[in-house]
Amino acid sequence: MRFGWRLFLFALVILLTPVFSCAQEASDGSDSAFTEVPQMKEGFRLLYVQKYPEAREKFSAWTSEHPADPFGFVATAASYLFEEFYSQGVMTSDFFLDDKKFLRGIDGKPDPERLKNFDDNLATARKLSNVRLAKNKNDAAALFSLTLAAGMDSNSDSILQKKHMEGLKRMKEANEHAKLLLAQRPDASDAWVAPGSANYIIGCLSGGVRMVLWFGGIHGDKKLGMDEVQKTADKGRYLEPFAKILLALAARREKQDDLAKKLLLELTQEFPDSPLFAAEYAKVIGRPIPAVLKPN
Repeated sequence: MRFGWRLFLFALVILLTPVFSCAQEASDGSDSAFTEVPQMKEGFRLLYVQKYPEAREKFSAWTSEHPADPFGFVATAASYLFEEFYSQGVMTSDFFLDDKKFLRGIDGKPDPERLKNFDDNLATARKLSNVRLAKNKNDAAALFSLTLAAGMDSNSDSILQKKHMEGLKRMKEANEHAKLLLAQRPDASDAWVAPGSANYIIGCLSGGVRMVLWFGGIHGDKKLGMDEVQKTADKGRYLEPFAKILLALAARREKQDDLAKKLLLELTQEFPDSPLFAAEYAKVIGRPIPAVLKPN
C-alpha cells in the first residue's frame, strides 16, 4: 500500500512539474506573444484605428507591470512606427503603387522625436531578449521579439531613412530569427509577417539587383512573400490586421483586385472607425472617400 501511494505521488509530481514550470516562466508576462492578452490586444486594436497615444497607454501599462517582457517594448515601438507610416502615407495604395516611393522610400524625412522613441523601445526589447537568450538560446519570447524588432528596423531603415543596405541586413536578420522561432513554435503566426514582407519587397526589385543580393545570401520571392504574409493574416494574434492591409496593398500592385477588395472590406467592417481602411476600400471599389458600407 505504501509503495502504491509513493508511486502515485511520484507520478503526480512528474505530471504537475511542467505546469508549475510554465506558470513560473510566464509570470514575467513573456507568454504575451503567444496568447491573446486582453490589454495588449486592445492596444493593437487602437493602433488599427489610428489612435496611437491611446495604444501606447495600454502598452506602457503592460511594460510597467511586466518590465522583463520584451514584447511590450516591441509593441510600443510598433506604435511609433505605425504612427510615422500613417503620417507619411506609407500604408496606402498611393505609396505602394508608386515604384519610386515603394522601392526608394518616403519623400522628406521622418519625425526625429518619433524615430528616437521607436529606436529606444527597440533597444530595450533587444536588451531584454538577449538576457533571455543568454539563459536559453531557444527562448521563444526572445526570438519572437527579435524577429519583429529586426523586421520593423528594416522598414524604418529602408522606407523612412532610406538606408537601404542597412534595411537589407535587418531583413536577413529577421529571417534568421524567424526560422529559429518557427521551427519550435509554428503557432507563432504573427512572426510570418516579417520574412513575408521582406520576401515580397526584395522580389519587387529588378532582376539585376536581386542577383547581386543573392550572392550576399539575401533572397526574395513575391509569391512566397504574399503566402507568408497570408499566414499572419489568417491566424495572427495581434498583427492580423496589419498583415491584411499589407497583403491588400501587395495585391493592388499585383493587379489582384478581388483579393484586395476582400481584405479591405473585412478590415473596414472590423474597424469602421479607421480612416485608413475606409479610404483604401473606397479606392479599390471606385467610391468616393470615405467608403460608406452598405449592409448585406
